[in-house]
Amino acid sequence: MPRIRAAVVGALTLSLALSATACGGGSTGGGSNEQPKTLTYWASNQGASIEVDKKVLQPELDKFEKQTGIKVKLEVVPWADLLNRILTATTSGQGPDVLNIGNTWSASLQASGALLDWDDAAFQKIGGKDRYVDSALGSTGVEGKPPAAVPLYSMAYALYYNKKLFKEAGIAQPPTTWAELVEAGEKLKAKGKNGIGVEGSNLSNNIHQIFVLGKQHGADFFTPDGKADFTSEGAVKAVKQYVDLMAADKIVAPGNAEYAQNQSLSDFTKDKTGMVLWQTAAATFKAQGMADDAYGVVPAPVQSGTPGTGKNVNSMVAGINMAVFKNTKNTDGALKFVKFMGSDEEQKILNKAYGSIPPVKAAQEDPAFNGPATAPLRQTLATSAAALPQVPEESQFETVVGTAVKELFAEAAAGRPVTEASVKAKLDKAQQQMPKK
Repeated sequence: MPRIRAAVVGALTLSLALSATACGGGSTGGGSNEQPKTLTYWASNQGASIEVDKKVLQPELDKFEKQTGIKVKLEVVPWADLLNRILTATTSGQGPDVLNIGNTWSASLQASGALLDWDDAAFQKIGGKDRYVDSALGSTGVEGKPPAAVPLYSMAYALYYNKKLFKEAGIAQPPTTWAELVEAGEKLKAKGKNGIGVEGSNLSNNIHQIFVLGKQHGADFFTPDGKADFTSEGAVKAVKQYVDLMAADKIVAPGNAEYAQNQSLSDFTKDKTGMVLWQTAAATFKAQGMADDAYGVVPAPVQSGTPGTGKNVNSMVAGINMAVFKNTKNTDGALKFVKFMGSDEEQKILNKAYGSIPPVKAAQEDPAFNGPATAPLRQTLATSAAALPQVPEESQFETVVGTAVKELFAEAAAGRPVTEASVKAKLDKAQQQMPKK
């Protein structure tokens, strides 16, 4: 599965990047075709390792070269480095022709002016915008502006549960609400297991979870005009409920406060933890030796009722987008490559390899995306997922609020109380670090 993204850039670095335009940037399609036979491509680390990604991608790049005569030079960039690498490239102009970006970064990178605008004319060159599902297109940039990128892989959060541990704890059905999740966690703990795993030091993972809980408590974290709104009653409740899984409910092991490199997945496959909330985890479980029938997958929990819209949102729209730098020296080749990667055939091949869901409608019809591990993800994307705020400051939001949640988990692990007042104080500090509007 994809490594959960780590937002590692500070507010100062990001603001500098967003105030500059990449060298060679210009109008839509402002690049050239000086080097029509080569492309450089930065792929994100989607598989269990960089070597796995190369084995998945290189045969497809060879296929593209055979079809077009264009050689693609591949570099798989770890998630921990990707955002900083991209931001450096936006200011220096020394970047790839084509790159993968976390879809939550689309609006932030759009503000840099370094990426090709995907207006209607550009989309027509790759088959048209109507080939893509709406939820994926909703995370490609600021609403009302041409998208900054094109969807490549779609993902959603789901609840994964260990069938063996559930049976041993006498849990008949997987939880559908947070109250049921806590109850299941307590039963697992009574059998000497951890209830649920979290990645307390992974800033982006923290944001993904509290964004969803925020929706369930009526909070959006940004006002309609784009101002940070981190201290609303709903935002405070969302953060406290998430951290309370460790602090009050005690169904998360204290050591999870330091997790940031998918250790919670390892605990799950080793029968140490009964549940995890994750994006498209099947490929990672298989790589770690867990049989497909050893775990179940169900929609992530809600406060009450069933997943849907509004307060019953249960996932952010996760995914990977493809973007093109405006200063590419092979504009035509870059568009051909994006079209190739988004073709029905390639979408099936790549998303099957990574356990993700194709954002292309026709490719989704393949039976492989209707199996036990993928059907709940597809259902969530279609009915109950919401896009993270598409604002230029989204990456800073991940950094400052993700850090606040990390610090609260550290306090919980140390046995210090986590109160509404302490949560609000952390969020207020985070808000003060955001740009003033």
